[in-house]
Amino acid sequence: MRCLTNIAKHPTILLIQSRTTLKELKQIHTQLLVNGTFNNPHFHAQFIATIALHNPINLHYSNYLIHHHNHHKPNLFTLNSMIRAYSKSTTPHKSFYFYNNILNSSNNLSPDNYTFNFLVRTCAQLTVRVTGFSVHAALIKHGFEYDPHVQSGLIFMYAEMGCLNSCHVVFEGVQNPDLVCQTAMLHACAKCGDVDFARKMFDEMPHRDFVVWNAMVAGYAQCGRSREALDLFQLMQMEGVKINEVSMVSVLSACTQLGALDQGRWAHAYLEKNNIRMTVTLGTALVDMYAKCGNIDKAMEVFWGMKEKNVYTWSSAMGGLAMNGLGRESVELFSVMKKDGVHPNEVTFISLLRGCSVVGMVEEGRNHFESMRKLHGIEPQFEHYGLMVDLYGRAGRVEEALSFINRMPMKPHVGAWIALLHACRMYKNKEIGEFALKKIVEVEAKNDGAYVLLSNIYADYKNWEGVNKVRETMKTKGVKKLPGCSVIEVDGEVHEFIVGDKSHPRYDEIELKIEEISRCVRLAGYVANTSNVFFDIEEEEKEDALGRHSEKVAIAFGLISLKEGVPIRVIMNLRICWDCHDVAKMISKFFKREIVVRDRNRFHHFKDGECSCKGYW
Repeated sequence: MRCLTNIAKHPTILLIQSRTTLKELKQIHTQLLVNGTFNNPHFHAQFIATIALHNPINLHYSNYLIHHHNHHKPNLFTLNSMIRAYSKSTTPHKSFYFYNNILNSSNNLSPDNYTFNFLVRTCAQLTVRVTGFSVHAALIKHGFEYDPHVQSGLIFMYAEMGCLNSCHVVFEGVQNPDLVCQTAMLHACAKCGDVDFARKMFDEMPHRDFVVWNAMVAGYAQCGRSREALDLFQLMQMEGVKINEVSMVSVLSACTQLGALDQGRWAHAYLEKNNIRMTVTLGTALVDMYAKCGNIDKAMEVFWGMKEKNVYTWSSAMGGLAMNGLGRESVELFSVMKKDGVHPNEVTFISLLRGCSVVGMVEEGRNHFESMRKLHGIEPQFEHYGLMVDLYGRAGRVEEALSFINRMPMKPHVGAWIALLHACRMYKNKEIGEFALKKIVEVEAKNDGAYVLLSNIYADYKNWEGVNKVRETMKTKGVKKLPGCSVIEVDGEVHEFIVGDKSHPRYDEIELKIEEISRCVRLAGYVANTSNVFFDIEEEEKEDALGRHSEKVAIAFGLISLKEGVPIRVIMNLRICWDCHDVAKMISKFFKREIVVRDRNRFHHFKDGECSCKGYW
C-alpha cells in the first residue's frame, strides 16, 4: 500500500493499537484537534487510515471522520485505506462505496494499483463472479493488468470463486512470476482440485516459504488426499520449515478424514510441546478431530478446556456428540450454549437436528426446526430439510417424511429423497421406495447408492425380479456400485482395505483370522444375513462374499495387529451393512475388544455384544 514514507507518523497517532478502545480513540482525536495536528492533511489521513486498519470494529469512527471534517477532502491514501480495511471486514461490499468516491471525487483522484489490489481482495471475500469480472475489466481499463501485486490478487480472487481456468490465464500473462504470484497460483490449483499441477509447481519452485508449504498441505487435505498431506507435513518438519496454526489446522483436518487418531494425538502433543497458541480455530479443529475419530470423551475434554469458543466450536461439539450416538447430550449442549449467550447459526442446527434424529426425538426436532426461522431468523437450507426427512424416516414415520418433502418451499433435493429411500429400506416400504428412486434419478441418473438401496428393499421381499430389474437398469445406464473401502490406523500407519483387494502384505494372516472369526460366531449361533447379496450365486458363495467385506477385513487386521485392550477403529466410505453390524457386535463380545466403526453416516461403538446405535441407523 502507498505509505507516505517521507512523512513520519505523528507520535500521538502511534499510540493507536489493535486493542485501543473507542473511548481512547476519542481522547487521541481530541488531543490532535487541540494541538492543531489535524490542520495537516497528511496527519489527518494517517489518523483515519490507522483507525480503520488496526481494528475493524472501529471502522464506523473512520467513516465519521471522513464525513464530518469537510475542511479535508479524503485523499487517495485515505480512500485506499478504507477499501483495504473493508476488504478484510465482515462487510467487504462496502469497499465499493469508497471506490466510487475515488471515481467521482471533486479533486480529480484516479485509482492506482493499490486500489485494485484491495478491490480484488474484496471480490475474493464476496465470491460473486460478475463482480470479480467487473473489477478485472476496470483494472485493465486503468492499465494495471500487468502489475505483479494485482496479478497475484486476481489469481487468488479467481481461486476463491472456483474459476481455475481464469487463474491459469492470468498466471500465463505474468512475466517472471515472483514467490507471491507462484504461491497464489499454487493455492488456486490446490483449492480448485488440481492438486497434481499444484504439486508440480511446488516441486519446481526454487524458494519455498512456510506459506507455500501450508498452501500445499492444505490443498491435499481439502481434496481428500489426507495421507499425502501428512507425508508432506512430515517432510516440512524434516526441512525445518516454520510450523504455525495454519499448518496444524490442515494436519488435524487430514487426521480427521483418515480417522487417524494416533496421528491426531501426536499433532495435539506437538501443539503443546511447541507452545503453539490454542486459538479458537485450532481448538475447534481439535474437537472435530477427536470427535470424528471416535474419541468423544477427549473431544469434550478439549472443548470444556478451551478459554474461548465461538459458535462453530459449540456446533462441532454438538455434531460430534450426535455422530457418536449421544443425541440427547447434543441437545442438552445446545441449551448450555444458549445460556452462555452464543447465538446459533445454520451449522448449529445441522448438528442439533442430527442429534434429534439419531435418538428419535421427533417432536423436539420438529420444534427446533420451526424455531430456526421464528426465533433466530435463520432460513432453513437443503441440509436442514434433509435432516428432517431423516428424523421422520428413522422413527418409522415414512408417510410423514414424504408429506414433509411435498411441503418443502423449494424443489426437493437428492439428499431428502435419499433419506426417504433409506427409511423405506429400514421399514421395508417398497411403494414409496420406488417413488423415491424415481425422483432421485430425475436429478442424479447415476446415483449408485439409490439403486443399491432399492435393490435391497426388493431383496428383503425376496422379489428377485425387482432386484434383477434394478441391476439391469444400472448396467444400461452405466451405473457402477462404489466399492467398499475401510481404513484402519495401526502404530501411526494408515492401512486401506478395498473389497476384493488381497494385495496387503499380511493378507494371509488376515484370511486365517477371518476364518477364526467365522468359526467363533457360528458357534455362538450366527447365521449370515445374505438377503442383500447377489441373488444369482450359491448361498455358500454369498456368505464368502459377506466375509470379505472391507470392514470385516479391517477388523480382522486390527485383531492381529493391535495389542489386547486397544480399541479397533475403522473408517468406512459406505454405510455398514446389516450383516457386518451383527458380526461386529459378536466379535466385540467373543474377543473382548471394543470396536469403533465410522461409516458414511455415523459412529457405531461396539462393546460387549452391543452397539451404541441400538440397531437404529
